[in-house]
Amino acid sequence: MTPKTMDQKKAELLQDPAFRQAYEDREAAFAVAVAAIQARKNAGMTQAEIAQRMHTTQSAVARLESGKSVPTLPTLEKYARATGTRLRVSFDPAC
Repeated sequence: MTPKTMDQKKAELLQDPAFRQAYEDREAAFAVAVAAIQARKNAGMTQAEIAQRMHTTQSAVARLESGKSVPTLPTLEKYARATGTRLRVSFDPAC
């Protein structure tokens, strides 16, 4: 039996209404986490280097990148400065 891809597993899990609601509730936090990780990788930096520039700890950066918490705008602005990027927020039409 061929293992399922992440997209196949996600589609399967989203069939469960409780899972779908939980996923939708966290979708924005996960999008922020993915964008933060990408910005850090594009900058060629480690979490520790980002933390030093933000005057915080590596564990705080790891929490931000985990998607388990929603960072404040000032924290995201510090993260953007640390990675040499610019923070942009947008609202897209709902599907």
